[in-house]
Amino acid sequence: MAGRRRGARTGRGWDAAPPRSGAANGRRRGGGARFPSRGEDGRIRDGADEFHPDGEGDVGWDEPARAPAPRDEAEVAREICLRQLAVRPRTRAELATALSRKGISATVAESVLDRYDEVGMIDDAAFARAWVTSRHHGRGLARRALANELRQRGVDGETAGEALGALDEETEAETARALVDRKLRTVRGEPDAVFRRLVGMLARKGYPPGVAIRAVKDALAAQSAEAAEFADQIDADAVADAIGPDAAGPDPTPSS
Repeated sequence: MAGRRRGARTGRGWDAAPPRSGAANGRRRGGGARFPSRGEDGRIRDGADEFHPDGEGDVGWDEPARAPAPRDEAEVAREICLRQLAVRPRTRAELATALSRKGISATVAESVLDRYDEVGMIDDAAFARAWVTSRHHGRGLARRALANELRQRGVDGETAGEALGALDEETEAETARALVDRKLRTVRGEPDAVFRRLVGMLARKGYPPGVAIRAVKDALAAQSAEAAEFADQIDADAVADAIGPDAAGPDPTPSS
């Protein structure tokens, strides 16, 4: 066999390819882990770091991590409010609670919320009106239940009362009857059991006993002869008095 030509490259010695550096030296081994390597500048780099082809962004063992600059508390508070408002409209009280939970001081929170009031991003009156309309038509809730929900969200009594004023007794009665008619399509059982179940359903939605009982009685009377006979025996006013005015929940006008 002829020997190697003189001067042929062997991959070793003076003509060998220069060692790779940077990302190449930090190649993965085994299960993908990176090992320490020495960069072109001579510094040892942590193999666990992400290497970049141009060397930017590499953090070596000899370079201390930089602590992030402290953020302005008011800026943090605004970001918290915006995230809350992106989900749904909020009352001022709801936003104040969210800021407090995140450790925002009362002074900064009040300043940020005052500014949001000025620009119209917080409007408890508009919130209450929209809440009453949406929850009444969407869930069939009556004034009592709606008043309780507004109170829980920090709406003051006067503001809540104005919003609830748009929901009159006639509208409540019509909604109660519609709820009963819809439920009667699927409910089964003896008239007395159906009566109790439907009255209980309306009570949980905040309807006063008198409204609930009359709605169920009228619906049963229109359903069948048997149900009508049972309904004729019900004295709505007497039953309502026996149940009591507080059976359906809190008073419709919340206190401030």
